[in-house]
Amino acid sequence: MDKVSLQKVHNLIKPYIHRTPVLTSQLLNAICEAEVFFKCENFQKMGAFKMRGAVHAILSLSEEQKSKGVVTHSSGNFAQALSLAAKGLGVKAYIVMPENAPQVKKDAVKTYEGIIIECDSNIYAREIEADRIQKEKGATFIHPSNDDAVIYGQGTAAIELLEDYNNLDYIYTPVGGGGLLAGTILAANHFSNTCKVIAGEPVEVDDAYRSLISGRIEENETSNTIADGLRTYLGDRNFPIIKAHVEEIIRVEENEIVEAMKLIWERMKIVVEPSSAVAFAAVLKDKERIKNKKVGVIISGGNVDVSNLPF
Repeated sequence: MDKVSLQKVHNLIKPYIHRTPVLTSQLLNAICEAEVFFKCENFQKMGAFKMRGAVHAILSLSEEQKSKGVVTHSSGNFAQALSLAAKGLGVKAYIVMPENAPQVKKDAVKTYEGIIIECDSNIYAREIEADRIQKEKGATFIHPSNDDAVIYGQGTAAIELLEDYNNLDYIYTPVGGGGLLAGTILAANHFSNTCKVIAGEPVEVDDAYRSLISGRIEENETSNTIADGLRTYLGDRNFPIIKAHVEEIIRVEENEIVEAMKLIWERMKIVVEPSSAVAFAAVLKDKERIKNKKVGVIISGGNVDVSNLPF
């Protein structure tokens, strides 16, 4: 994927997405001893960056494929994104969700007219149900993160960030399934000469960190993290991009995620979900590297259950 092709992706999806704001905080700059620019995808349609990849994936389908609908499995944000994108484009969306997905996310999927099929809360149960719907309905499966069209769509957040601030030294993202991280890497490689990409990942689900060490896709034994959007693992489409180009994956503890989330809520007065706070937690842990640098942070989403906050 070259720069011209990525620009075409951005131009294609522009009518269907928001160009989200970039916010700064003098107080957080002082804490980090750096200039930090927050790309606020919590203000994206449906509240997360995943709208970008969902729209691009559906726009990439043939008319025949669109007529039979799309199916995905997701714990929340991609479920909402695909539902809303499909609704806007007149396509039926079947959404396989684990039974323990946050109720706020299930409710949002229903609002966007996605058809929910619940399953056990493990990745294999999700895949089995999605496969069944593919066969029964003829729907096209769109993976939340391990799909080229999705990866290219997710990269447009970083394209916009680099258009606004073209002299960034680093961009930090969270990593779960790897779509945002891979897309951000592609954008940084093609739209900047100097910007490196770093990811934050919860210690409790550190499969991406371990995958870099072993050189193959690792899985997790547990899903015991507050960052519910990151309880998945890399795929064969995004892992090669990440393996070749990510600068580092920084693991953060649960209390560090909560503290980062709390800082953003208190100091920036914006709603972010725990998965978003993981990237900023990595920034706070990496102060030596970023001192006096210009740093971008992708705030990935704001779909949080406000009746169940960790602070």
